[in-house]
Amino acid sequence: MSNQNNTKQLNFIAIITPGVLLAATGVGAGDLATASFAGSHLGVAVLWAVILGGVLKYVVTEGLVRWQLVTGLTFLEGVALKLGRVVGWCFLPYLLLWTFFVGTALMSACGVALHALIPIFDDAQIAKVVFGSGASLLGLFLVKRGGFRLFEKIMGVCIATMFLVVIVTAVLVWPGTAVVLKGMFIPSIPDSQGDGIIWTLALIGGVGGTLTILCYGYWIREKHRNDVSALRICRIDLGVGYFMTVLFGLAMVIIGSTIEIEGKGADLLVTLANQLHTELGSVGSGLFLLGAFGAVFSSLLGVWQAVPYLFADFWRIFFKASQRVNDDSNKDLCQSQPYKIYMWGIAIIPMLGLMMSFKEVQKLYAVIGVAFIPLVALALLLMNSQRAGLGQYANSWITRIALLTVVVFFGALAGMKWVR
Repeated sequence: MSNQNNTKQLNFIAIITPGVLLAATGVGAGDLATASFAGSHLGVAVLWAVILGGVLKYVVTEGLVRWQLVTGLTFLEGVALKLGRVVGWCFLPYLLLWTFFVGTALMSACGVALHALIPIFDDAQIAKVVFGSGASLLGLFLVKRGGFRLFEKIMGVCIATMFLVVIVTAVLVWPGTAVVLKGMFIPSIPDSQGDGIIWTLALIGGVGGTLTILCYGYWIREKHRNDVSALRICRIDLGVGYFMTVLFGLAMVIIGSTIEIEGKGADLLVTLANQLHTELGSVGSGLFLLGAFGAVFSSLLGVWQAVPYLFADFWRIFFKASQRVNDDSNKDLCQSQPYKIYMWGIAIIPMLGLMMSFKEVQKLYAVIGVAFIPLVALALLLMNSQRAGLGQYANSWITRIALLTVVVFFGALAGMKWVR
């Protein structure tokens, strides 16, 4: 009986692994900042926005999975086939920009968190560069050395640390069950000096990742989910992954709601820990920093491991115009030169950003990043609504409305970021 229970537990863990990886990769320094800032400015009244954001991202990711499992084609292959190669080529500049700025942000966040945990440098800027570069090279070594299996195990440790610490911290500063439930299920937007709507929209848009949702399609191939028979498992898996993402977001809003936060970017991690020192003491604030490091380092690992898949797949489709060699896994991609070159590039080139200021460029990148989700949703509206190719798995009218909502909402959010 015990062996059967252990087998069931192992099977369940195997099922939910890609979704958990998606959650861990999508939750980074940006999510920590957005959720905690929103909580500090608006309180727990906007917890419902975290849930809405998770649901919208689930709809988009489920559409990506449905397309891949029914057609046998990745999203990039579908774009080239259904929307034209010109549309597909527009993806490359976005991928390059995203890689550089997100790579820099993750290194910076890891550097700041490690400096706070191990204060051996007098100069915080030098510490950020040294620790951030070291974290990047460590991530490169782990991904390159151990492949997907080691990546899974290390991510598991980071995820456990991240969620345990953040959830426990939220419980310790708990503002009250009644007010939390009200914020989750009764939508309202407090007017915090006129920017309540902006913070609420940012919170919805900040739940989960942007480009990293495309990585899920490659992770399920590592699990040999290659046809429509795996769709039900993937839906369960994604449900668990986005539940974890939402839970993390709720916890960060709750933590933020109990303290006044000043600061920005990666430095916010230290600011949060210092503010929590009053509530939780030095041990509590130190553990929070450990959990925050787990969040950003797991995100770094996920990006370092999976984003090169996207570049290698793009190279194969748009430069070589070739078919996959191995449909059962990503073996042909991860052993290719484009994958290896991009993996080295993502770990080294963004180090330049640790010593530079990109205020205006980052504003443009923020617009491009938010605009990515409605563009994917629009593509899925076109690709997944063709019954000739997907049959019974084509978009239902409910899914079409949901995807259209994503297009309108995130398109408006991108517009607001551009104006700001």
